[in-house]
Amino acid sequence: MKKYNTRAIMASLLICGFVGMFSETALNIAISNLMDVFQISAATAQWLTTGFLLTLGILMPMTGLLLQWMTTRQLFIVSLVSSIVGTLIAALAFNFEMLMVARVLQAAGMGLLIPLMFNTILVVYPPEQRGAAMGFVGLVIMFAPATGPTVAGLLIEYLTWHYIFWLSLPFLVIGLLIGLKFLENVTEVTRPRIDPLSIILSSLGFGGVVFGFSKAGEGDGGWTSAIVLSSIVIGLIALVLFTLRQMFMRGPMMNLRVFKYPMFIVGLLLVLSCMMIILSSMIILPMYLQNGMKLSAFATGLMLLPGSALNGILSPRMGRLFDKYGPKWLVIPGLAIVAVMLWFFSSISVASSVAFIVTLHIGLMIGISMVWMPAQTNGLNQLPPELYPHGTAVMNTLQQVAGAIGTAVAISILTKGMEKYLISSPMPSEPAEMAKAMMFGSQNVFMFAMTVTLLGLAAAFFIRRVVVKHATMNAMH
Repeated sequence: MKKYNTRAIMASLLICGFVGMFSETALNIAISNLMDVFQISAATAQWLTTGFLLTLGILMPMTGLLLQWMTTRQLFIVSLVSSIVGTLIAALAFNFEMLMVARVLQAAGMGLLIPLMFNTILVVYPPEQRGAAMGFVGLVIMFAPATGPTVAGLLIEYLTWHYIFWLSLPFLVIGLLIGLKFLENVTEVTRPRIDPLSIILSSLGFGGVVFGFSKAGEGDGGWTSAIVLSSIVIGLIALVLFTLRQMFMRGPMMNLRVFKYPMFIVGLLLVLSCMMIILSSMIILPMYLQNGMKLSAFATGLMLLPGSALNGILSPRMGRLFDKYGPKWLVIPGLAIVAVMLWFFSSISVASSVAFIVTLHIGLMIGISMVWMPAQTNGLNQLPPELYPHGTAVMNTLQQVAGAIGTAVAISILTKGMEKYLISSPMPSEPAEMAKAMMFGSQNVFMFAMTVTLLGLAAAFFIRRVVVKHATMNAMH
């Protein structure tokens, strides 16, 4: 097995991943502010999150192919240039449309970087060390959201939301320079045949489903509107055709043989439930704290900091525990903790104390840290090396789709809950009544997240540790 400078490789990928995730999540705290600045509705502002996820959903199915067409360094450079240009446009944005274009470019950069990060770990680390390495990715994926809202809240309070992106820009440039110096080509370029029909079906399928769910969350007829139903139906038909084509092709764009491995399926289900829980909770909680409890953006960020920071700090530790004991003793208790925290979240009110909400958020994030990376690593460990690019592509693609669906369903449940409360209210336009409506809608969203958690918990009982038989092959492609 070839020796790699794993520390330098990981450092360059993790710095860039951290800054990318930071600017993605920092904007969540600015949503209320942007609604005022650009005079847009919550549903329109939601597109800054959903548009990001939609771009990832369309791009990520192609990453399995791109990982075999481009060298590690080429893919890294394309990803970073897209992120840097997007961040610069966002920093200069003076209207919603310009910010939306910037978000799409940032998403394209992240859409290439995240699968590259996972695939590189699978190639350069032996199976018995992957849990800890994946844990560091978990630290980036969770610690960036932890610092994002707090720093963003501070910037919005004293400067403007543009500084979220001005702050990110130099770090992305530094990450690019470190990568150019230290990042090695770790994968073999095999250049399989590109099938244009697969790309079209994949974009129509994943894009249609995400778009349909996103529109459903906007009101305007909701789930029964023609555009929502037609988008979802066209998306599902395209996905069926895409799946059939991949099954019968000699060199598929996305190799669906990964679904022959049962632990990959269990790991995937757990990761998808985590993604839906995190995104539905993390878009609703800041909105509730700002609009329901009337807290500032900075105070909201500070409240979310301890839980998210703890999640990030614990991720490498959970990875090492996974390497030592396997997934079952982490995943099942983790989901049980998440379910209990969401149960309490579903009864929060405007009278709930700050300490109570912070404690629940800490518990929620500790639970998630016990589930996400151990489930993902265990699932990917069962795949043979030639399926690593496809396994990471499938997992990351469906994660983004689940995230977009979770976000859209959460916004839809929140909106419907608020409407239901305000219809029965004698003074619907009163600020106190609006706050109570926000509380009522948010409670419904947390009940939805708890249902997803219980489904994940049912799947977790089937998880078992993977004994890797192809350990000696993990440097080959």
